Amino acid sequence: MVQKKYIEENIMNVNTIKWASTFFILSGIFMAQFEMYPYYIFAHSLGAVGWLVSGYLMNDKAVMTNFGLQIPIFIVGYINYFLN
Repeated sequence: MVQKKYIEENIMNVNTIKWASTFFILSGIFMAQFEMYPYYIFAHSLGAVGWLVSGYLMNDKAVMTNFGLQIPIFIVGYINYFLN
């Protein structure tokens, strides 16, 4: 019985991470449409990190691959912003 409750609590935590990450991803996409540079990079990368974490917690390799490969792209954006 205790193990079932622990699993249900972790699922709720993963769902919270996923929904918050989705909010940041969509906010970043919205900001990009209005050319709100660099804010869209910050929002979208925060969402990508959240999805990477939730993919790890769910052991979902497709999600980890998708969002994990976005992180280096955002790092290039951070470098361009902070060094230029």
